[in-house]
Amino acid sequence: MSNMLSISFGVAIAAYGEARFNSFGVLLQLGAVVFEATRLVLIQILLNSKGISLNPITSLYYVAPCCLVFLSVPWIIVEVPRLRDGSSFRFDYLIFGTNSLCAFGLNLGVFLLVGKTSALTMNVAGVVKDWLLIAFSWSVIKDTVTAINLFGYLIAFLGVAYYNHAKLQALKAKEAEKKAGQLGGDECGKLLEEKDEKSSRKMDNDK
Repeated sequence: MSNMLSISFGVAIAAYGEARFNSFGVLLQLGAVVFEATRLVLIQILLNSKGISLNPITSLYYVAPCCLVFLSVPWIIVEVPRLRDGSSFRFDYLIFGTNSLCAFGLNLGVFLLVGKTSALTMNVAGVVKDWLLIAFSWSVIKDTVTAINLFGYLIAFLGVAYYNHAKLQALKAKEAEKKAGQLGGDECGKLLEEKDEKSSRKMDNDK
């Protein structure tokens, strides 16, 4: 919890130091983060629930129609009037097709990552994605980045680095425990075999 709070604190500082801070935009972004986190947690429950074994492709088969229904509502409200008013709109099959393939690959990757790790790991990985977007806007688009922004990013970076370190240590400990269990099982098997051999020899001697 303290690790997640430190990452959130760093991101909050970076948001506060934004050169063109907009309260409404921050509220929209916070709402998007909450909905995304909820979606990832539900995906993890869907993939890892007891009695339910769904692979990423099967999960996408069930989730995609729901996404289509919910995304159709803002599309009808926001996009359709603009498309209706703009007479220059032309459906480009190449652009829409490649975008669809990218979206399919993205969702498949999300399901794989959440299924193998957890929704929390996916959210932490989202922080790294935000860094890449900020670095791109800073270097290519020449967007303004303040010293407070960089300080907040540094705190978030340290939090993410510690989280990855803790996950790696936990994975190593789990593997070591598994190996120790296997060695213990082998030793028990050898003891049982020796016991069986001794019993067989005793029966032969009795005969």
